[in-house]
Amino acid sequence: MDKSKRSFLKPKRPFRRRLPPLQSGDRIDYRNMSLISRFISEQGKILSRRVNRLTLKQQRLITIAIKQARILSLLPFLNNEKQFERAKSAVRTTGFRTKKQ
Repeated sequence: MDKSKRSFLKPKRPFRRRLPPLQSGDRIDYRNMSLISRFISEQGKILSRRVNRLTLKQQRLITIAIKQARILSLLPFLNNEKQFERAKSAVRTTGFRTKKQ
């Protein structure tokens, strides 16, 4: 190859395979809180498949397990503790504005 054509090719970086987030012995169950909590954001939302690096079947099972845990009140539906703390500390005025005459 000519050197002028070679500059357009990307340099090859070594590919490093990531470890799967679920091991072969892990059981996806609504009672397994240590496993379920890895797939929930700080706000209490279920993380996407891309972020979790799960297969479609595993993501479905995780979603069902999280929803069952929420219904049985093992997990909160929302985690808004930080928002409540901010709202309490903020000072708000509740009076109506009057026009100056």
